[in-house]
Amino acid sequence: MSNRPGVIWLLWLVVFIDIPASAQGWKAGTARVIITPKEPLWQAGYASRTHAADGKLHDLWAKALALEDSTGKRAVLVTTDMLGFPKAMSDRIRARLNSQFGLSKAQVILNSSHTHSGPVLDNALQDIYPLDTKEQEKIDRYSRWLETQIVTLASQALQKLAPATLFSQNGVTRFQVNRRANKENALPEQTELKGPNDYAVPVIRIIDARGKLKAIVFGYACHPTVLDLYQWSGDYAGFAQLELEKAHPGATALFFQGAAGDQNPLPRRTIPLARQYGRELAAAVDRVLDEPMRNLSPQLRTAYSEIELPLSAPPSEAELIKTSQDGEGYMKRWATRLLAETKQGKPFITSYLYPLQIWQLGSQPILSFGGELVVQYALDCKKRFGQGIFVMGYANDVMGYIPSVTILREGGYEGASSQMVYGLPSIWAAEVPTLIDREINRLAEQIGLTTLK
Repeated sequence: MSNRPGVIWLLWLVVFIDIPASAQGWKAGTARVIITPKEPLWQAGYASRTHAADGKLHDLWAKALALEDSTGKRAVLVTTDMLGFPKAMSDRIRARLNSQFGLSKAQVILNSSHTHSGPVLDNALQDIYPLDTKEQEKIDRYSRWLETQIVTLASQALQKLAPATLFSQNGVTRFQVNRRANKENALPEQTELKGPNDYAVPVIRIIDARGKLKAIVFGYACHPTVLDLYQWSGDYAGFAQLELEKAHPGATALFFQGAAGDQNPLPRRTIPLARQYGRELAAAVDRVLDEPMRNLSPQLRTAYSEIELPLSAPPSEAELIKTSQDGEGYMKRWATRLLAETKQGKPFITSYLYPLQIWQLGSQPILSFGGELVVQYALDCKKRFGQGIFVMGYANDVMGYIPSVTILREGGYEGASSQMVYGLPSIWAAEVPTLIDREINRLAEQIGLTTLK
């Protein structure tokens, strides 16, 4: 009997000393900052707007979630009430995060809700609005300030890393409508909706060491275009975050946008509808939080790549001249700009460097894509990798719509003319969907995500 205390002490040493503190589980940290412009700026998203914002429904936010797994590997998710990060800004932010914190591009996701009631940023949607030098200077000034806010935000989240437990599960809600297959003005007479949809509401619940709800990460695949006012807001996604944070004091709610390129909230155009959809989405999240969720082991795997996506042949000089003379609005400005660049000897770009990314949090895969990803990509990925995966669009760079094979063939706004909204000289080449699918499969294989048999 006299030897038992020594045995117990030895076991204590094995359990609590030989295992490093970082191996005990997840660590998580959150931070948030208001990014509502302090001076009048133009709002991004609708070409029909004629002046800058003149008020706000609620503040715009940027929020960050930092994660660390049992081996000490870290990652940062940033969500924002913005239309989308343009490439140059995204690259600068991620370069600063790499320099200051050693985070690679694979370890950082910059996601935007795609609200159409947020500010215009520099080097984005340059042909939509008739901006003079003074307005452009304000946009540039705000954009530089925003970059610093995002880097500071990530730093604060990393500094707040503390023991946590992660859970995930999908919920559902159904105010999203395929806008290509269902005309908005005919919706009241329709008895059924057409076209592909993905009604999933992905949710990650993060609990601190005391068992208190620390953060809620959730998404949905639907354009935040309920509102077209001249007031700042996060649209339905902003209202959903407000609802969740009101229901769960002290928790941070982070919304990420899914494959929403061809999905609209319908009906729309009123503030009460935006609030209604926000409450519906928040209720869907709360239902998931109240039910059993999958416990995620503290293992983080990340993969990232950028691939060259080819563009089709650019318009001829004669076509550009005709559009510059006969076109209206952004199409006229787009053609005029390209003609000027041609005369300066500047060649048209023939491809675009496109970002793709996968995180795996324990058993939860998160696939993220740049651009305005249409819903077919999410549906196809779920067929390959399982219905439980999470899919993000609008991640790291929003350079245009990313059409499916069918949409690229059919054309229309998402397949053709929208590329001019983003300033591209032409539409995507026919092989682009295949190249994207092939690369996301390669990244999945790289981190050990297997396809369904």
